[in-house]
Amino acid sequence: MKMFKYLKGNVRSAILGPLFIIVDTAGMISIPFLTSKIMDIGIPNGDKNYIIRMGLYMILVSMISMLGGFLAMYHSSKAAYGFGANLRKDLMEKIQDFSFSNINKFGTASLITRITNDVEILVQLVQMCLRMVIRTPVMLVGGIIMMITMSTKVALIFLALIPIIAIVMGFIIKKGFPLFKLVQNKIDKVNNVIRENLIGARVVKSFVRQDYENNRFEKANNELKEVTIKSYNIMVLLMPALMLIMNLSIAAVLWIGASGTIEVGAISASITYMTMTLMSLMMLSMIFMNFSRAKASVDRIDEILKEVPDIKNKDTRITQEIQKGKVEFDIDEFSFKDSKGEAILNNIKCTINPGEMVAIIGSTGTGKSTMVNLIPRFYDVTKGSVKIDDIDIRDYDITTLRDSIGMVLQENRLFAGTIAENIRWGKKDATLEEIKHACQVAQIDEFIEALPDKYDSRVEERGSNFSGGQKQRLAIARALVKKPKILILDDSVSALDSTTELKLRKALKEEFKNTTIFMIVQKISSCREVDRVLVIDDGTIVGNGTHKELIENNEVYKEINDSQKEIMPEE
Repeated sequence: MKMFKYLKGNVRSAILGPLFIIVDTAGMISIPFLTSKIMDIGIPNGDKNYIIRMGLYMILVSMISMLGGFLAMYHSSKAAYGFGANLRKDLMEKIQDFSFSNINKFGTASLITRITNDVEILVQLVQMCLRMVIRTPVMLVGGIIMMITMSTKVALIFLALIPIIAIVMGFIIKKGFPLFKLVQNKIDKVNNVIRENLIGARVVKSFVRQDYENNRFEKANNELKEVTIKSYNIMVLLMPALMLIMNLSIAAVLWIGASGTIEVGAISASITYMTMTLMSLMMLSMIFMNFSRAKASVDRIDEILKEVPDIKNKDTRITQEIQKGKVEFDIDEFSFKDSKGEAILNNIKCTINPGEMVAIIGSTGTGKSTMVNLIPRFYDVTKGSVKIDDIDIRDYDITTLRDSIGMVLQENRLFAGTIAENIRWGKKDATLEEIKHACQVAQIDEFIEALPDKYDSRVEERGSNFSGGQKQRLAIARALVKKPKILILDDSVSALDSTTELKLRKALKEEFKNTTIFMIVQKISSCREVDRVLVIDDGTIVGNGTHKELIENNEVYKEINDSQKEIMPEE
């Protein structure tokens, strides 16, 4: 994955950060050298002027180093978090292009983890790289050079220890790397449990399943804890190992110093430089450790960026708006991607004329929602086609196609904001008059007008401050405000009483008589006033006609009628 492009807009900071790190590190390397001069020359000779001069140099170097460190931190942080913002933006845009099949492949919880936790891991890595990747080699090389300057014997001791340090680092990193990907997978699992509990909080409480869900979360949480502790237990071995090596090397330096071949100041500076170089190796090990952890996150993010959306535009796509709204189903077969079971839909053949209101009825799980989800290309037909105005929907530009379709899904998802803002999801520049008209047709205007703030009334997250019927009617108004050529109501009147539903159908027929309307319904009573009824059974159309025709000669339709124990009037 080409990660550097996500530094766009922050390249200057990405360059300045390492440059200021060099300034900061050079200052750190200079201080022990100046200190040794004071100890070996100024103090033994009683030269106050020399001590003062070296002291002033130390203050100046320290101030320059401090300024360099501050500017390095500022620019590296700016570049790293700019990188993260760009990456998250790209990921979000890519996910928005995913079809339902693509989203199902990853899972919602995993996508959330990847766009938050995994990206944050990379942000921390970039920040570390911009600071430590430059500081570490400069400090390592500078420290070795200064050790050689102070004492060749001390430098040789340190160089002899480098292979041992490399072996220790390699062993620990090799053991720790496989665990980091497992940690991220466990985070996915925890996020999934949290997400399900927050979304299904009402269900959990109504069935008094808090204890069960708490236990489920505790299990996922403990698994994450155990894997995380295991991974870091391996990594924390690195610090004691390097500290042991450092203390042994310091003891060796002091032993050499006891022979009297090195001055006190040189011994002090040598120990400082040895500590500095060993610390640089510790930082190097931290970089490798974070690279190991980030590798798992990079792979997970790369999977999203490389995923090819199932639904995409053709190069020769049609951008002309839908004019009539004629819908023709010629489906031989439809099955979900990677599904190993039987096809969901088979032999769906019918034509819906412009302006028709069609009810679709059938038992649960027969493919009603799947059928209408093919119209806006939420999925593509496996074999066959769906045409609008005699054009295969795969030939339309996706935006053009969906702009011409009003969709009200089974789950009425409202967003935090005002009522007007929610309805403008259907048409972003809708006037207040257009919003009011859509609400009148959706039979929700009287309720809104009775609210203190009317159309500026607050909608809480997921519409939690409205009833099921109110949410359904607001969702219908949101679809109507765009004045679609095709309107799909996927079981969107189930929470309405019979009187309100009848008023809604009547208003739709009067105000949207040129709109082709599909209504997935559960009640036979909802089929009486429509132009046509499609009866779906086991993924196939087994009935196509008016309510009266189907009652007389369609067994499946009659069975549904009988199961609802509804006495039909004479027609």
